Amino acid sequence: MNVKTALVLLVLALATIFALVCVLLTRGRAPSPCQHQPPEQEGTDDAQSLVFADLTPEEMVQVVRYLQGNLGVRLVDARRAKPSDNCIASVDVQVPAKAEVLRFLDGGGARPPREALAVLYFGDQPEPNVTEYVVGPLPTPGYHRDVTVQKYGGKVPYHRRPVTGKEYVDINALIQRELGKAPRFLAACCESDGTDLAALTTAPRGFKSGDRMTWFVLFHGVAGTGYYLSPVGLEVLVDHSSLDVSRWAVSRVFYNGQYYPSAAHLEDAFLANLLEVVRIEKPRAGTVLGSMRPRRPPGSPGPLQYEPQGPRYSIRNNRVTFQGWSIAFGMNPNSGPRLFDIRYRGERIVYELSLQEALALYGSNCPGGMSTRYLDGSFGIGRFAYELVRGLDCPYTATYVDRHYLVESETPKTNQNSLCIFEHDAALPLRRHFSDSHSLYYGGLQKTTLVIRTISTLINYDYVWDFMFHGSGAVEVRVHATGYISSSFLHGRGTDYGNRVGPHTLGTMHLHHIHYKVDLDVGGQLNSLETQDMGYEVVKDPWSAQNTIERPYLRRERLAREEEAAFPLNAPMPRYVSFASPEPNKWGHPRSYRLQIASFAGEHLPASSRMERAISWGRYQLAVTRRKEEEPTSTSIYNQNDPWTPTVAFADFIDNETITHQDLVAWISVGFLHVPHAEDIPNTVTVGNGVGFFLRPYNYFDQDPSVESPDSVYFSPEQDTGACGTNPLACLPPAAACAPHLPPFRYRGFLNL
Repeated sequence: MNVKTALVLLVLALATIFALVCVLLTRGRAPSPCQHQPPEQEGTDDAQSLVFADLTPEEMVQVVRYLQGNLGVRLVDARRAKPSDNCIASVDVQVPAKAEVLRFLDGGGARPPREALAVLYFGDQPEPNVTEYVVGPLPTPGYHRDVTVQKYGGKVPYHRRPVTGKEYVDINALIQRELGKAPRFLAACCESDGTDLAALTTAPRGFKSGDRMTWFVLFHGVAGTGYYLSPVGLEVLVDHSSLDVSRWAVSRVFYNGQYYPSAAHLEDAFLANLLEVVRIEKPRAGTVLGSMRPRRPPGSPGPLQYEPQGPRYSIRNNRVTFQGWSIAFGMNPNSGPRLFDIRYRGERIVYELSLQEALALYGSNCPGGMSTRYLDGSFGIGRFAYELVRGLDCPYTATYVDRHYLVESETPKTNQNSLCIFEHDAALPLRRHFSDSHSLYYGGLQKTTLVIRTISTLINYDYVWDFMFHGSGAVEVRVHATGYISSSFLHGRGTDYGNRVGPHTLGTMHLHHIHYKVDLDVGGQLNSLETQDMGYEVVKDPWSAQNTIERPYLRRERLAREEEAAFPLNAPMPRYVSFASPEPNKWGHPRSYRLQIASFAGEHLPASSRMERAISWGRYQLAVTRRKEEEPTSTSIYNQNDPWTPTVAFADFIDNETITHQDLVAWISVGFLHVPHAEDIPNTVTVGNGVGFFLRPYNYFDQDPSVESPDSVYFSPEQDTGACGTNPLACLPPAAACAPHLPPFRYRGFLNL
């Protein structure tokens, strides 16, 4: 063997030895801290959740085609339809009856047929009306049935229909023609010819059933900023009740505290020098009140939240699972986010958790402001949930989900990335204790929650809707208000109704009231309502008879009827209100979930108001009723334009039926009073403007279920707290090196407008 051959063999031997050593050293080693760890799959069948799923665009198209071919009437695309036409207003999923769903989910029964709910406006009929059809089965429809009378007790009068986009376009054209009758006044007051003024709708539209007369408030419109803060003092009342657009008319004009029959009369008064004109300069883009353009160049980036080993939640179809939680999610184009079949550790806790309505009620000494009671469901809380901005509306690395809807069109639309799901580190312990007596140790658990979020832009306001799921088995529901305030022109005693926030701008006071439906199934469908609060009893000290002590004790009560379980808004309510199962926990107490409300809502409307019944859900901070299929929602999209004869009146739900061992629903109102102030310019901030409620386990478990969390931390002085195997927190330094691969920033939210 020559030297060259020996050297080659030696090198090969060394390489082999090195490889074997590497294998031996790495055998049994934990995976890289940056290696993606797929979340554990929960036991729920993901396909089952599709029973609640929103319609796909393909299903919507099939429903439209079926309706066009099987109703026997001419349907005009709602984007072009006149009030005197027939059109498809909306198509949404028809969620099956609860009994059918539970037979399928829990009893091995057949999957309920998949159906859609179609709303149609029939203007081209001897008696124009709104009709609702259930269409099925999907994906290939073969039948339809009229459910209007079944749902509402009769046909829905045509004047109750929500205003369509086409109707607003025609109204705006009418307003422009009317403003053309006062050219010299507009030039003097507003440096305008009227074409650059923005018109903001109010609602409701009149004073009695059948009215369709709307005040429109006019503002200076400046590109790139919210016009809501630049009123010019001019408001017009439009009568658009006729089915013939040519018969619509402006019936009143308001300017700076005075009313006129028309813009022509206003012009005459101006030329005769009979009115006080407040001259307002046309705002400039760089200095306009309410501009959101940055005032300073960007600084260093803020904190970034990310998952070192990938998301610990899993999304399949319309279901998300996370550390024992399982939730089916969706979006109603009118009422907004809706969740179904919420389970923890395999047990259903909530059958349905859904937003019902958002009320904004204003005060002002201008007609538009003083008459405004927006019921946002009629405008479309879900429809106007647009694309979320990655890294600001939700964490950059959140999972973003598209939502589809068909409203006022024959073609589905998609709001891309309009719902986000993420795990959130609250930077707060969920629980912790540092023991400094008897024995020394530290134990704790970080508070991380699964968050499902969407944000609706309803004209000027933006509502952030959050549904949070905690490791303790609690559900948290919260809404934050932001966006622009609405405003009136400042005149007279305007500050009786708000604060001055600009040269001629009154930030008008208003109420926010939000209503939710919570169909709890705690340990099964049959629940009772129990309350607990404390009182004091004065007793003699057992060890010192000459002295007394004030001893707190628990007052427990089981409420028997719906009237007892309807808690008026500003009346005292027991601090513990729970849905109780007949099944006890290990310690003999009923397995229960507690309702805990965090709200600052005030009176929604005086009881004497003729439109109060339309929002009678606002009477109660909490009302618990028997669940009924014929009471699916607390309100209706038709209540906005006819609150004097409401299509759905929640007060009728409370008819004093027994609520012991029944399938119960909690209806929860939250809200707050907002008196706009200087710091609401340019935008209202979310700080302090959030309300909501909790669903918390109360003796539902035998102990806090978070003790099973793999994130738990415990160590004592005898342990090496710096060892990763002893203390999970010691594993974070290497994990911090796992910088995420962030997708490039893209935003396409303006495409669907």
